[in-house]
Amino acid sequence: MISVHNLTKTYTGNTVLNIESLEIEKGKSFGLVGNNGAGKTTLFSAILDLIQPTTGYIENKGIKVNESEEWKSATSAFIDETFLIGYLTAEEYFYFIGELRGQNKADVDALLSGFEDFFHGEILGQKKYLRDLSKGNQKKAGIVAALIGNPEVIVLDEPFANLDPTTQIRLKKIIKELSTDPNITVLVSSHDLMHVTEVCERIVVLDKGEVVKDLSTSEETLKELEAHFGEEE
Repeated sequence: MISVHNLTKTYTGNTVLNIESLEIEKGKSFGLVGNNGAGKTTLFSAILDLIQPTTGYIENKGIKVNESEEWKSATSAFIDETFLIGYLTAEEYFYFIGELRGQNKADVDALLSGFEDFFHGEILGQKKYLRDLSKGNQKKAGIVAALIGNPEVIVLDEPFANLDPTTQIRLKKIIKELSTDPNITVLVSSHDLMHVTEVCERIVVLDKGEVVKDLSTSEETLKELEAHFGEEE
C-alpha cells in the first residue's frame, strides 16, 4: 500500500530522515514510535506530500505521492489542529469535509451518529467555532473528520495526546475496529508505548530519522520497547 524508497530529508545540513526502504502493507495497523525529534511527524508529512523529501520518494497505491494527486481521494489524515478550519463549527467542518469526499449531509450524519460516546456531548450542537474548543475536543473533531468518506489509508499523528483517559480508551476501540477491515490501513504515531502496542499489529521505532526496530506486535513487544527506550536513557 505505502512504499518508502531511499528517503532522506535534510534541513540546513541536518538529516532528520534517512530510510532506505519501508513497506506498509494494505489492511494493517502500523505504529510509529520514537523520542522527540526522531522524525515521526516528518515521515508522516512526507507520506502525505506536505513536505518534499531531499532524496527518494514515497508511493501510495503504486503512485508517487509528489507526482500525482490520484492517491488523495483514498487517503485521509489528522496531524494537528492546522488541519481544522477554526472559523467553522464542528458540524460545518464535517459537512465541508464530506462534500470534498463525495458525501452528502445524510452520509456524514450517519457516520457521526456512531461517535456519540467519543464526542461525549462536547462537539456537536455546541454552537462553538472549532478554534474555541479545547485541544482535546479539537483533536476529537479532527480524528472523526479523517474517517469521513471511507478512506483506505488513515494517518493519525499522536492521536492520544491531550485526550482524557476515557476518550483514549474509546479511541483505542475505534482504531481496533478500523483495523479489522482488510481494506483499511491505519498509521498511528504515539509517545505512549502501551497505547501503540494495544492498537497496532506492527511497530517501527525511529531514532534520529532512521528505522532501528521493526516489530510484529506480540505479548513481548511492550517489554522490548520499554527496554529499548530505557537503554537510551
